[in-house]
Amino acid sequence: MTANLKTLLKQVFGYSNFRPLQLEIMQSTLQGRDTVAILPTGAGKSLCYQLPALMRDGLTVVVSPLIALMKDQVDQLHAAGVAATFLNSSLDGPTFQNRIHAIGTGQFKLLYVAPERLMMTDFLDRLAQWQVQSLVVDEAHCISEWGHDFRPEYRKLSQLRTLLPNVPMLALTATATPQVQADIASQLKLQDPALYLSSFNRPNLSYRVIAKEKPARQVWECAAARPEESGIVYCQSRKSAESMAEMLLDAGIPTVAYHAGMDAEERTKNQEAFIRDKARIVCATVAFGMGINKPNVRYVIHADLPKNVEGYYQQTGRAGRDGLPAECILLYSRGDIVKQQRFLEEITDSQARQVARKQLDQMSIYAEEINCRRASLLQYFGEQWPHENCGSCDNCLEPVETWDATIEAQKLLSCIYRIGQKGSFSVGWAHIADILAGAKTEKIQRWDHSSLSTYGIGKEKKRKEWVDLGRRLTSLGLTEASQDQFQTVSLTEKGLAILRQRIPVTLTRRKQEPEKLTTAVVGRIAKSGDILCDEGLFNELRLLRKNLADERNVPAYVVFSDVTLRHIARTYPCSSSEFLAVPGVGERKLAEYGETFVAAVETWLSTNSPQAFPDLKSVTTAPRQSRIPGDLSSTVLESLKCYRSGKSIDEIATHRNLSPSTIENHLSQAIESGEELSPDDFYTPQEAMRMHAAFQVIDSPGLTQAFESLAGEISYGKLRLFRAFKTLATKKS
Repeated sequence: MTANLKTLLKQVFGYSNFRPLQLEIMQSTLQGRDTVAILPTGAGKSLCYQLPALMRDGLTVVVSPLIALMKDQVDQLHAAGVAATFLNSSLDGPTFQNRIHAIGTGQFKLLYVAPERLMMTDFLDRLAQWQVQSLVVDEAHCISEWGHDFRPEYRKLSQLRTLLPNVPMLALTATATPQVQADIASQLKLQDPALYLSSFNRPNLSYRVIAKEKPARQVWECAAARPEESGIVYCQSRKSAESMAEMLLDAGIPTVAYHAGMDAEERTKNQEAFIRDKARIVCATVAFGMGINKPNVRYVIHADLPKNVEGYYQQTGRAGRDGLPAECILLYSRGDIVKQQRFLEEITDSQARQVARKQLDQMSIYAEEINCRRASLLQYFGEQWPHENCGSCDNCLEPVETWDATIEAQKLLSCIYRIGQKGSFSVGWAHIADILAGAKTEKIQRWDHSSLSTYGIGKEKKRKEWVDLGRRLTSLGLTEASQDQFQTVSLTEKGLAILRQRIPVTLTRRKQEPEKLTTAVVGRIAKSGDILCDEGLFNELRLLRKNLADERNVPAYVVFSDVTLRHIARTYPCSSSEFLAVPGVGERKLAEYGETFVAAVETWLSTNSPQAFPDLKSVTTAPRQSRIPGDLSSTVLESLKCYRSGKSIDEIATHRNLSPSTIENHLSQAIESGEELSPDDFYTPQEAMRMHAAFQVIDSPGLTQAFESLAGEISYGKLRLFRAFKTLATKKS
C-alpha cells in the first residue's frame, strides 16, 4: 500500500515525499477506518483523500461548503489528470444531468458536493445506488456548535452513517479545540475513529500586532511596499471593507471587496479576480476565505479585531499556504474591544453571549500579549511551544525591558479606591484617566470628582497611557471590569492588598515605541521555508505561467505553484528528466508544460549565467532566535545581568515576572555560549557526580530519563545547568 501511494504521489502530483501524518491518514482510511484529521492550513489535507481515491475502484464523495472551492479543487485535479467533478447550483439542467449519468457509470473517482444538496432525499437515493467507497467531510468544524463557524446544515450529515454504514468517513479541518474534535466524532456518528492531530504551528508565518492609528493609511503602507504580492485585508463591517477597497483602488492598487451583502454574482466575480491575480488584494469580512485555495497569499492584515482566536487562526492561515514566508498583521486598539462588547449585548441567548464574551476576552489577551505570540496561539489549542523565542513575532524580535511601575500603579489603584469612597458607583477607565490627568469634564464636575485626593496627580502622563496601564493591571488580576456594556472598573482583593501593603509592581515594555507599518517593517518576516532562487528567472516564469493559465481560463497556481517555479529557478532543468524531478511536476504536467518551461529556462541561460544556491537540506527549519551582539538574546542577557548583581534564581523570576525554570534556561544558554559562571553556585560536587553518572547511561538528549533515574532527587533546573556546563566543556575540547 505504501509503495503504491508513493508511486502515485510522484506520477500524479509530482512530489517524492509525504508531509507529516499524510501517509498515516491515507493508510487509516484505506484500511476502512473512520478517521478525524486536524491539520493546519497548508499541510496538505486535500491530498489525504485525493490520493486514496485513486487507489479505490469506486467513488469518493467529498462534502465541501463552498462552490468556489469545489471548482478550484476540480480544476487542479483535472490539471493533474484526475477524473473529478462537482455538483452544485452553478450548473444548468442539462450539464447537471449529464454529470449525474457519468457518475452513475463510474467515470469519476472524486465527487465534490455541498451538504445542502447531498442531504436532499432524491440525491441520497442516488448516492445509495452509486459505488461509494469513501465519504469525506471537509471543514468538519462546521458541524460543531462549539466551533467558530457553525453551519446547521452540517448536522444532517449524521444520516450518512445510516445510509452507508460500512463506508469509512474522513473528517478534515484546520482548526478544532479538543471540545470541537469530540463533537465532530459524535455528530458524524464515527465508529472508533482514529485521530491524527498535527502541530498547529505554521513555521513560515510571522505574527505582529501594531497599535491602530490610521488603519487605512497603515494598510496602504503595507500594500504599497509589496507591489507584486497578494494579500487579504479583513474588516469588521461590510461598509469598512468597501471603503478600504475603494481607498486602495484610488491609490492605484488592484483591489476588490467581498462580503455577504453583495449579490452572489458580484462575490463570485471578485473572488475569481483575486484568485486569478487580476486583483492583488481583497478587502473582506469573515464571509471570505473558508476553503480558498490560493497558495501565494503573502500577507493577511486584520484591520479590526477578530471575535475569537479560532477565527483569527484560520484567517491568518490563508497566508503562506505554499509554505513560503508570509506575514500576519493585526491592527489593534482597545476601542475595538469596547465596540464588540456593545454587539455582545445584542445577543439574546445568555449562554451564547457568555461564550462570545469569553472568546473575545481570549482574543484581547492575545492582542495584548507581551510574550511569544506563537506560543500564545498554540497554547489556545492545547499545544506547548517548546522554545522561549520563536524568532518570528514582534514580541520575540523586539527587545523588552522591565520597569518599576509601583508609583504609577499606586496612583491608579488609589484613584479607583477613592472613587468608591466618594459614591456607591463605579466608573470606566476613560473617566479614571480624566481624574488622574486633572481634566475638567462635565462628569467630573457633576460628580464632584475634582475634590478627590487623586485628582490631577497623574498630569505627567497622557490619558491613553493611564488607560493602557489600567488594562495591564487588569491582566495581572489587580482590577476587574464589569461584564455589562459599561465596563466599569473595581479593585480586586489582590489589587487592594497591593495598594494597602505597597507591594512593588514590575511590568515589561518594549525598549522603543512599536514601529509603524512602514516599508522598513514590511518584509521582515519569518524565513523558515524560504526557497532561494534566481529571482530574475522566477519573474520570467511567473509571466509565462500567467499566460498559460489565462489561455486555459484557470488560476495561475493550477499550472504550477510558486514553490515549483522557485525550484525550477534554482535548478535550471534543461531536459524532461530534470524537469520531472522538480517538486510539483507529475507526468501529466510534464507532458503538458515540460517543453515550454524547459525552453524558457534555456532561453534565460542563453543570456544569463546560472547562480548557485545552498542545498535546501542544509537549511535549518528550527525557530530563529533574535540575537544581539554576544549571540545572546536581550532577555537572556537581562537575566544574566540580574544574576551577576547577586540575585538568586527565584529572586530574578519574581523581579522579571517569569518562572524559575525560564531563568534557569536563560542561564543555561549563557553558560553554553561561554559566559563565565561557576558550577559550584548551582549544585554540589556530590550532585555533579550523580548527574554525570546519570547522563552517561541515558540514550535521550532530554532530561526526563536522567531525572527519573535519579528518582527525582535532583531538580530539572540543576540537570539543565549541568548539561549546559557539559556542552561547553565538549565545545572547548
